Parts: sequence; structure tokens; C-alpha cells
Amino acid sequence: MAYRGFLPAVFFGVATILVVALSFSFVVSIVLKFTSFTEQSFYWVILVTAFLAMFIGGLVSGAKAREKGWMAGAVTALLFSVLTFLIQYLGYNNGFSIEQYMFHGGYLFAAACGGIIGVNISGSSSNKK
Repeated sequence: MAYRGFLPAVFFGVATILVVALSFSFVVSIVLKFTSFTEQSFYWVILVTAFLAMFIGGLVSGAKAREKGWMAGAVTALLFSVLTFLIQYLGYNNGFSIEQYMFHGGYLFAAACGGIIGVNISGSSSNKK
């Protein structure tokens, strides 16, 4: 497969994050609807899944980019954070809180680590001849 560039890799990573997050949200909403669980009882599960989704998104973007995985993962997380901020600010007229800034900093770290591992899993472009 030919190398297609940095930005498509980032968009693949963001799409992966959205697919994982939306799929998990659907499952949690079904569980909440048909059981007596509350959102508070799922707090840690949701938090871990959010970090896992960011890691997987960084992994995908790093694997697609095939170089500079930390940067591919970081840009993926930044694009996701900007998208989240725009939806929250424009849709709900609410900015980020300090807690959300800390979460998004952690997301940045998780996606960058995923990008580093993704590049190493896919192999470098010089090895793919």
C-alpha cells in the first residue's frame, strides 16, 4: 500500500476515535435504559474507554502515517479536542472546565503513545520495499 500522507492518517485516527466512542456510547445507553444502573456507576468505565479510544485512534493514525507517530497521534488528539470544544462551545454555549483541559491533556498523551506504537507496528517506510 502506498504512502498517502500525514493528514489522511490523522483523519483515519479521528474517525476511529469517533467510531469507538459512539459504539461504546450506544452500548452504555442500552445498558442504562434496561437496567437500574446510573451514569455515575459507569464513570470509571467511561473514562477508561475514552483513553482507550484515544490510544487506538493514535495507533491507527501512526500506523497510517508510517513516520512521526507521536506527531500523528498528537495531531489526532488535538483535532478531536478542537472538535469537542467547538461542539460544546457552539452547541451548548459552554467552554472547557479545568477538569476537561486535564482530560484532554491526558487524551493527547494517550494518542501520542498510540501513534508511537502504531508506527513501530506498521514498520518504517524504508523497510516496506
